[in-house]
Amino acid sequence: MPKTKFIFVTGGVASSLGKGIISSSIAKLLVSRSFSVAIQKLDPYINIDPGTLNPYEHGECFVTDDGAETDLDLGHYERFTSIPTSQANNVTTGVIYQSVINKERKGEYLGETVQVIPHVTDEIKHRIKMLANEGNFDFMITEIGGTVGDIESLPFIESVRQLRWELGSSSLVVHLTLVPYLASAGELKTKPTQHSVKLLQEQGVQPDIIVCRTEKHLNEGLRNKIALFCNVTPSCVIECIDAKTIYDVPILMKEENLDQEILRMTDMENDKVPDLESWEKFLDKLKNPIHEVNIGLIGKYVELRDAYKSINESFTHAGTANECKVNITSIHSEFIDEDNVKEKFAGLDGILVAPGFGERGVEGKITAVRFARENNIPFLGICLGMQCAVIEFGRNVLGYKGAHSTEFDASTPYPVIDMMEEQKKISGLGGTMRLGAYPCRLVKDSTIHKIYGKEKISERHRHRYEFNNKFKEVYTQAGMIPAGINDKDNLVEIIELKGHPWFAGVQFHPEFKSTVTNPHPIFVSFIKAAIDHASEAK
Repeated sequence: MPKTKFIFVTGGVASSLGKGIISSSIAKLLVSRSFSVAIQKLDPYINIDPGTLNPYEHGECFVTDDGAETDLDLGHYERFTSIPTSQANNVTTGVIYQSVINKERKGEYLGETVQVIPHVTDEIKHRIKMLANEGNFDFMITEIGGTVGDIESLPFIESVRQLRWELGSSSLVVHLTLVPYLASAGELKTKPTQHSVKLLQEQGVQPDIIVCRTEKHLNEGLRNKIALFCNVTPSCVIECIDAKTIYDVPILMKEENLDQEILRMTDMENDKVPDLESWEKFLDKLKNPIHEVNIGLIGKYVELRDAYKSINESFTHAGTANECKVNITSIHSEFIDEDNVKEKFAGLDGILVAPGFGERGVEGKITAVRFARENNIPFLGICLGMQCAVIEFGRNVLGYKGAHSTEFDASTPYPVIDMMEEQKKISGLGGTMRLGAYPCRLVKDSTIHKIYGKEKISERHRHRYEFNNKFKEVYTQAGMIPAGINDKDNLVEIIELKGHPWFAGVQFHPEFKSTVTNPHPIFVSFIKAAIDHASEAK
């Protein structure tokens, strides 16, 4: 019997029920009992990864240390467990079929007719087992994207069926479903859950644990009814009631004994009480803040809730570290101009200009940077946000009329943001991207050096264009200081503004490394500056 125990998380009835949060909560509870855990997302779409997907299609694209562009659920995994993920933690249908086709072209199937079963399902099973074997983990949690019944998900569910047969008691299935409340009848309805489980059973998979998303508490009668119709014990019907914050979910699942049921069903003896003391302290600070600030999040996808998921969660972590409630005002950059910026930004204690691609909304972001700079409001620019800060400074401080990025204006007389020569030689949409973790040296005595408290850092990147070093000297003399440098390629990673209370732009994405236990220092310092600004404004 293999050492690793496999947990498969499926979903039914509706999408967006929170499989990623449940998977992350299970991982958190198991880690708190000192088990080693790996967690993986299998996405049914045919794209190779979400890197080329519009945020309106798939929300945020999360980037790992090894440069993988992955599903945003991997961000939840890292934020809950503080365990870094990699390319192996996110597998799409596109990756599976690409691998199968490549093997067929190389003749590895020896002339066999290539089929979904066994070739595609074998590849899926290989990807699941490969990650488990690499780390010799106690538990391997695999979240199946989509909803049971989706055509795209069928090969993944079939792979789970086969693995259940192969692994026996070393595996179990957790099925997340919905128990809706009908206000007109004043009742919770179990029928959608019954149909969801029945559909899963028709595909050969019997769930062992059913987690029920609900807005009302499940009584004993409802639990027994679900258990009876779905072939599980009543103790394996887990209530997941709507919570005020996603960080409540591990505590709720502990109270429902979800981790104990998993240990019982996988024959994993463990007499340790989950160590959630630091998590509970975090929740206490989150719910009982002393301070309050208003932060403007400036972007062009602000109407899409998941487009800036990691940034929003980083504000939660940093706010809690400062015992501060962070109110985020999302402002669409496409509708910001010199005439309305003062009105739109009234009452803000900090301004963050978000990352992004494409020209739409860029001028609004540049206007936002100018307002923050001229009014001494704490400012943080991330990726394109940093580039907008460089462009704004060139135009309005250095007098470079028409200064721009060559991404948006190839004929600009002042290309203060440009693509590296090495990148220009690479073809393919993804090829020119600078992806993953890169080292950065912080300039001693800079503000950013004091924030990190060390000279060498490593941060995750996802961009093509850079600060143009031809302008570095004149910018430095005018007060925009290159405070972080990648020595290998001599790239400016961080800029800060001399004489401003708090003004920083970073070419990387600090939000991808912020977790509950380790809030990112840049966000923590930014919120502290916002608190100071708010107190001065009173």
